[in-house]
Amino acid sequence: MTDYNWCHNPDCHTIETQSRVRGTGDNKVLRTVKIKETKWNEGHIFRYFCNQNCLFQFLNKFVQQIASTYSVKKPSETPIKITTHTYDMGYREGQTYKTINVK
Repeated sequence: MTDYNWCHNPDCHTIETQSRVRGTGDNKVLRTVKIKETKWNEGHIFRYFCNQNCLFQFLNKFVQQIASTYSVKKPSETPIKITTHTYDMGYREGQTYKTINVK
């Protein structure tokens, strides 16, 4: 298992930032960002994308393919129960509020 990933945005290497510049002399290139796997990005989308810009460029480029892999044909529903409560102290005393409880 590697301890890093390369940014999955196919255009990452075209973004002009100092962090992407590699090479010496006249042999300089812009390179895709290497992302270190840490506790911060474990199980998170930013394990595969170096920043939000790359993430959204990827999503905009591949939105049709992504949507077709998990097609939604009907809405999902979660049964709930709404309960009404009354504040019993403080400046909101006597006012009501509602909470949603998943069954």
